[in-house]
Amino acid sequence: MNDFLNQVIWDNSVKDYLIVAGIILLVFLFKRYLSKYFAGLLFRLIKLVFRGVDKRPFVNLIVRPLEIFLLVLVTMIALEKLTFPFVLRFDIYKISLHNIVEVCSKIILILAFTWLLLRIIDFTAVVMEARANLTPDLSDNQLVSFFKDFFKAIIAIVGFVLILKFAFQFQVSSLLTGLSIATAAIALATRESIENLIASFIIFFDKPFTTGDLVKVQQVTGTVEKIGLRSTRIRTAEKTYVTVPNKQMVDSILDNLSLRTHRRAFLNLELDPHTGGQQVSELLLAINKALAANSLVNTSTALLTDVTKDGYVVQVEYFVLAGTQETFNSVRQAINFSIIGLLEKMHIKLATKETKIVLQKDG
Repeated sequence: MNDFLNQVIWDNSVKDYLIVAGIILLVFLFKRYLSKYFAGLLFRLIKLVFRGVDKRPFVNLIVRPLEIFLLVLVTMIALEKLTFPFVLRFDIYKISLHNIVEVCSKIILILAFTWLLLRIIDFTAVVMEARANLTPDLSDNQLVSFFKDFFKAIIAIVGFVLILKFAFQFQVSSLLTGLSIATAAIALATRESIENLIASFIIFFDKPFTTGDLVKVQQVTGTVEKIGLRSTRIRTAEKTYVTVPNKQMVDSILDNLSLRTHRRAFLNLELDPHTGGQQVSELLLAINKALAANSLVNTSTALLTDVTKDGYVVQVEYFVLAGTQETFNSVRQAINFSIIGLLEKMHIKLATKETKIVLQKDG
């Protein structure tokens, strides 16, 4: 038995192969339990920052990337105990097979670790978003969404740098120094994207609008659905989805319709020229009285603005306390019906353009 275990195959004894295979198989079989154990340890750290969070969603979120990370890490450590077989020492496109295997394993390890960090950021964002939903301020929600995308982008860049450093043995410091000129050129080429990124920070800290606000910028009017790193998504009244660069949201004149205190309504009445002056005066008093009786109308005016050959022009202007569009439409419709009722009650007709047709018989 000892002779069999000590038998050398491909520069390694059978005993070494069995030990390495046993370790890898053991980790493979119990990777779920090991990952849940380490996930519990990570949750203890998370719980120090966020109290009152549930453990199960966190474990379910990170257990899969943690399994892959642990399996790859243990496999790499175990295989280091073996001597790379001489028979496999050949080059592929001037690169040794040993280096190819090592680079691939390091890339997989770093990708798994990056995936793990991204999942932790997702969980943190979910917890912070749940707490932000408890406050009436929607800016907290948009900050969570913004910084979630921002930190995920940072983690992805760091993961790429780690692959260059540890997998391909690039000197990152020298690489960054050498890329300084290229970075400046890229910055000039992507100036607009950088300006949009800076504008996104201005939006979040200056808060000219938040998610859910009804805004008007340039020729676009709609509800803000998402504020991203580069652009703002707006849902228009036609239910189209418009993407506006953040730089335009900052530099353009933006009207935040959700912050207005009142909504303006305007009605233009052209009365029949045969209407008496006393009737017009009584109509104005009645309209002003009807507007004052509505609790949602704050300021109102009804006056005779012009006298023409076609009739009398009465302008009605009033401001409804800010609310939903449905409430504003309901108030405006009620006032319109009230004015129609006053016209019928006072027997006042609206001006109409008459066309006279004269028929002349020849001879």
